[in-house]
Amino acid sequence: MLPLAHRMDLFAEHFFAGLSVRLAALRSQGIDIIRLDEGAPDLPPAPHIIEALVRSARQPDAHSYQPAAGIPVLRQAWAEMYQRIYGVKVDPDREVLPLIGSKEGIVHLPLAFINPGDVVLVPNPGYVTYTRGTRLAGGEPYYLALQPERDFLPDLEAVPEEILGRAKLLWLNYPNNPTSATASLEFFAAVVAFAQRHKLIVCHDAAYAQITFDGYRAPSLLELPGAREVCVEFNTLSKSHNMAGWRVAALIGNAEVIKAMYRLKTNLDSGHFRPVMEAAVAAMTGDQSWLQTRNEIYRQRRDVVLQTLHRLGWKANMPRASLYVWFAVPDGQTSADFTNRLLEQAHVSLTPGSIFGSGGEGYVRLSLTAPTERVQEAMLGLEKYFVNTPENQGFHSNKG
Repeated sequence: MLPLAHRMDLFAEHFFAGLSVRLAALRSQGIDIIRLDEGAPDLPPAPHIIEALVRSARQPDAHSYQPAAGIPVLRQAWAEMYQRIYGVKVDPDREVLPLIGSKEGIVHLPLAFINPGDVVLVPNPGYVTYTRGTRLAGGEPYYLALQPERDFLPDLEAVPEEILGRAKLLWLNYPNNPTSATASLEFFAAVVAFAQRHKLIVCHDAAYAQITFDGYRAPSLLELPGAREVCVEFNTLSKSHNMAGWRVAALIGNAEVIKAMYRLKTNLDSGHFRPVMEAAVAAMTGDQSWLQTRNEIYRQRRDVVLQTLHRLGWKANMPRASLYVWFAVPDGQTSADFTNRLLEQAHVSLTPGSIFGSGGEGYVRLSLTAPTERVQEAMLGLEKYFVNTPENQGFHSNKG
């Protein structure tokens, strides 16, 4: 076998790829595993979205190459959604670029702006793709600690001047994966001022902005005056409209960043499948009331999980948004040890916080992405395991 390129050293086995193999082995032994690990919505899109996909796929001219910038009506739909939800007016031709899923764009954006030795400010814990895209471009990640004492918001003023002198990009993600933390407009205003002062591009991953509870509305970074001078926002239908496998997203904001990304993408991909784009238009412009019903289902699951964690004496904040509950593992255990024990003994699969960076060690991410009855079953099994197993009694969590 030919030796791999050195850049392959940047990529360890993806956690969920390895987990899938392990789960398959357990299931082959007849073990029923309840998966609360991956953030993939278990509910389908609304029927009118699927109908739009099928209707378009039946058209004989729908199967050819499509524009790299997407069909105009798709860009217009993104612009209309931002106007409706956030009161933000964007130019669909200059400030919107459709992506084949936001993960694609997150990896590609550093390729357009980062040279070897440049620094990218990355949250820790955070979505690992921010780091992988940075390193693939030859950049150097500088990690911003997200700590419970600061409500999992980074302390930007603590970044050393030497680092800021080499930094080009700043990644943010609110509502946050994995911590489920939210950010206020006041925090975003400080971010915009910080980016203007240090000549940074702010890349805000807003994947979970439409999954909210208890009357909370997640703001867009682009709502702030001057934000488009320094900011772009990644938005996706993967989570907001239960379309994770469809790979439909957009980069929205600064026109110069959009222009650079368009130039890059025309050399790397050939646009999306037209029926998927037309279904995405239906998703964003059609009836939105079903999202409230969907969010209520997630809220019910959240409450089932929190009730169990609190009965066990474990601390977990009440998420106002996102698909996740983030909680500290019992004393004296690593994230991986804890999740491995739950998988092997209670047959519940959770995600160790350590896969999101060193700041995630000691925590676990639980996804609300299984049917409600399965979430209830998982919580009963978890509670039974920790109450009835002598060596587990007395475990408690002391982190926020």
